[in-house]
Amino acid sequence: MRRIAGLLVVPLLLLSASACGSDDKGSDSSSTQNGVPAITKGAEFGQKPTLAKGEGDPPKELKVEVIKEGDGAELKKGDAAEVNYLGQEYDESKPFDNSFDRGQPFSLTLGAGGVIKGWDSGLQGQKVGSRVELVIPPDQGYGPQGQGEIKGNATLVFVVDIVKGTSIPASAKGTEVAQDSTDLPKVGTNTDGKAPEVTMPKDTDPPKKLVSNYVLESDGAVVKGTDSVVVNYVALLWEGGKKFDSTYQRGKTETFALDQMAIKGLKNGLAGKKAGSRVLLVLPPDQAFGDQEQQGIPKNSTLVFAVDILAVM
Repeated sequence: MRRIAGLLVVPLLLLSASACGSDDKGSDSSSTQNGVPAITKGAEFGQKPTLAKGEGDPPKELKVEVIKEGDGAELKKGDAAEVNYLGQEYDESKPFDNSFDRGQPFSLTLGAGGVIKGWDSGLQGQKVGSRVELVIPPDQGYGPQGQGEIKGNATLVFVVDIVKGTSIPASAKGTEVAQDSTDLPKVGTNTDGKAPEVTMPKDTDPPKKLVSNYVLESDGAVVKGTDSVVVNYVALLWEGGKKFDSTYQRGKTETFALDQMAIKGLKNGLAGKKAGSRVLLVLPPDQAFGDQEQQGIPKNSTLVFAVDILAVM
């Protein structure tokens, strides 16, 4: 089964050295206490920080320094979070990446394996509104292989502002909406956190326009086209009903920034729907991948998604 998530969005710079680096050369000063490099400028929450170069041998264990403690809820495994961050190698004075310059927080789900281990471990238990500094040894970072311009066996230093945190339910819930059309797939209404069954219609041509129908309609906030949403989904080809992706099989949700979606049908189909709902989406080719084959998905394919909109970030 192919993971489609990487094709659904405009590629993000997910903690990669190829990300938008800063032109700020940082500080030539070196100030390190207990293995934690000092913040030399922009120390307040929300300010883009400047980090000193680390002194001496880097720590061998993960270090978490709370620079400012927020007054929000503590993050726990499975929560979705939005953070701003700046990342730098311990023995360097120039950042390799930061989200402050992009003007948009980075979204992640704690414990879902979407970020390096040091982030998953270091951010759990921290409060929303906090600024923390993480010093991450190689075995909890990118290891001996490195990443992009990040050296192999590099110790990484991140300053992270926890902007938002949201607990994620196991399933969409709400009022069942009649699925009367015999020309469309039928989606299961179970709310046990397991994948809903999708039953495809027989001997029926796919719709030529985008379909976005409630299966379970919640009373949550209406999703805007600028929101990030945390979802579980099952994805199938209309032709033959072959399943080509499922977050349920991977055992972790996905977070999509709708204004960065490369597939128009997903943005258009989820915007305007209510958080907490389950939605059937049928994407004709012009709302999906068009005449381009993608990871074995044939060109001009109509795609079917059963999506649980678990939370809006």
